[in-house]
Amino acid sequence: MHLPNTFNDLIQEANRLELYKKLINQLNKDFLLANIDLDINEDILPVHLKNSLHQTIYRLIQEKFADYLNVLYIIDVPEQQVKQLNGNDIEQLAEDVSFLILKREWQKVWFKNKYI
Repeated sequence: MHLPNTFNDLIQEANRLELYKKLINQLNKDFLLANIDLDINEDILPVHLKNSLHQTIYRLIQEKFADYLNVLYIIDVPEQQVKQLNGNDIEQLAEDVSFLILKREWQKVWFKNKYI
């Protein structure tokens, strides 16, 4: 499996394989496991998905850091990748972490579709 390098590449691949809705469902499921009601509609436009996830991560970093760490743990975002990000600009950090979350969720959805 080749992981996408950009948000647009990820969304294009999800749409091409008709897995976009499953990606949204996986996000909602994992955030709910972390007691965060993300509640993103399956029909959300990709740009709104990106913005909603970014705002949620930004808010968690700023206001509920323990919940932010819990989300990363539940989703299983690689710790090394998070540590490599620049934490000086929280806005950029939230955007980068949002993409890491989407990539990890995409892996789960892709593997389930391919092997289960």
